[in-house]
Amino acid sequence: MDVLVVGAGEMGRWFARTVSNAVAFADVDESAARDAADALGERGSVASVDGETRYGLVCVAVPMDAAAEVIEAQAGRAQQAVVDVTGQMTDALAAMARAAPARERVSLHPLFAGDSAPGNVAVSTGAGGPATDGVLRELEDAGNTLVDVEPEEHDDAMRTVQGRTHAAILAFALAAADVPEGLETPVYEELRSLADRVTSGTPRVYGDIQDAFDGAEDIRDAAERLVNEEFTEVYEDAGR
Repeated sequence: MDVLVVGAGEMGRWFARTVSNAVAFADVDESAARDAADALGERGSVASVDGETRYGLVCVAVPMDAAAEVIEAQAGRAQQAVVDVTGQMTDALAAMARAAPARERVSLHPLFAGDSAPGNVAVSTGAGGPATDGVLRELEDAGNTLVDVEPEEHDDAMRTVQGRTHAAILAFALAAADVPEGLETPVYEELRSLADRVTSGTPRVYGDIQDAFDGAEDIRDAAERLVNEEFTEVYEDAGR
């Protein structure tokens, strides 16, 4: 079964590396598609985003704010199945159902950066079948742990797992000052490490997460409680 991966970024490349099929990359940046295909060696090739060639499975791996539009444009090229690795499941699965109602449809969210694989992969199935079952087996064979979840449950969880978490870490990075060597505490060192990790990523990726799942306003409200309310009460609420 030949695979078309639409989007030659980090997660599209991760998906292509993880499956064993021949993979064609399509991307609005043709040089990115060529680089991704070259990295796969003999399994990789380049396809046009405007092409009509059909593939057994189409994987959409684009930014969240473009996912629904790209799914609706590309899902018709799938002969058996459409999947996505965009990170937001409810809208993605709805777009798949509209564009490819007779195809297998699964939304995947790798809960890690591509260079940190393997790890947990959230899985929400709109319509399963042999093609997507094969993909899921290959994900497990690569060492990943599959976590079945309803799309709404996943998206709600990501408001904390990604939206609020990233906002809190960035708020710490903005508020923190340099400290003399030797005066670090374990808590400070862990937060500093997390801030370094988040701020070394791609701004658009983190911006898309905030647009999709918010989080900054909740962190602002929590900080205001620390400023304006009795500390012991807030501290105890945090512990609960």
